[in-house]
Amino acid sequence: MTSAPLPLLLPDGRPAADAWTLDPALRHLNHGSFGAVPQAAQQEQQRLRAEMDRAPVVWFPALPRRVAAARAEIAEFLRVGVRDLALVPNASGGASVVYGNLPARPGGEVLVTDHGYGAVTMGAQRLARRWGGSVRTARVPLHATAEQAAAAVLGAVTDRTALIVLDHITSATARWMPVAQVGAAARAAGIPLLIDGAHVPGLAEDPLAGLEFDAWVGNLHKFGCAPRGASALVVRSELREQLHPLIDSWGAEEPFPERFDTQGTIDATSYLAAPAALGFVERTWGWKAARGYLHELADYAERIIGGAFAQLTGESAAVDVGMPVNALRLVRLPDGLAATRADADALRDRVAAELGVEAAFTSFDGVGYFRISTHVYNTAADFEDFAERCVPVLGAWARGADQQR
Repeated sequence: MTSAPLPLLLPDGRPAADAWTLDPALRHLNHGSFGAVPQAAQQEQQRLRAEMDRAPVVWFPALPRRVAAARAEIAEFLRVGVRDLALVPNASGGASVVYGNLPARPGGEVLVTDHGYGAVTMGAQRLARRWGGSVRTARVPLHATAEQAAAAVLGAVTDRTALIVLDHITSATARWMPVAQVGAAARAAGIPLLIDGAHVPGLAEDPLAGLEFDAWVGNLHKFGCAPRGASALVVRSELREQLHPLIDSWGAEEPFPERFDTQGTIDATSYLAAPAALGFVERTWGWKAARGYLHELADYAERIIGGAFAQLTGESAAVDVGMPVNALRLVRLPDGLAATRADADALRDRVAAELGVEAAFTSFDGVGYFRISTHVYNTAADFEDFAERCVPVLGAWARGADQQR
């Protein structure tokens, strides 16, 4: 049985949450969707914006050099070569860069999985339409091991496969995917691989070590706690010479990644303040210790919330997730809740409005789940409150939905 982990504290003994500006009227249990920015990074971004607004004619010509300096710090955090990394607003934007610059493959197929993030899959569909081709979806069981998941993905490859798009960590189903196995096979077959690593930065010490891929995208503003609009695009093949930012600006003739450092008069302070967020966690607790806490807290939250649902319904709420993620978990919801993505989003909004909890609800194969997401400012009390106060209400809502049917 997993005991409640002791909460993390700031060096002066205050709760970790005091380093954030989260609404105290809400329980914040969904860091994985939009992240949360510590005050240190907010203050740095505000300082940078004030500097920008005081002297814009000085700021913008010097901006590419400052972006390049931030990019070097981010590359060090991700343990990748600085020449391999460009900064983009978000993971979907990085995927769009890849989709927009791949050589045309008339009639080609884009291979995705049924765990893929909706916006990235939509981009794959648009690319396939431009090619006059199609999207093929590999079905991967939620419980699949790394070997089983890799076999499912690679078994869907055909002689028309022109691109594979694979999550590193899935959003709706909170599991790792076997990117190492798929990457090696894709490289051997000469098929480009795009890895959607939106949730990964901060959750793994050396997330790209030993991986073979053409492009990888990861959000710094999720578990990395950077200001929103800061993500990394890492390229490890000759594809880098073909990639251009979505905005053509004065850096268009520069090589990769410098051409991404110049994007006109956009507000790039999220890029520049990202190292402040990464550095805050490292200086305060250390990323290794932080990841250990997220893992222990997720284990505890999964046990007590799953147990509360099981006691309510008389059925196990445990979910067999192959390749589980340290800071993310799934708990099955009672029948009648979150059976579709639209229903899951509506439930998220209702829980926030009526129960005062920011939570993630997802759907996969017609089954609804509560997706547990932890970060350093969360404590056991957050999830105990959900189990004691929210689970009975969700049970009542499920019974009401069943009666309406």
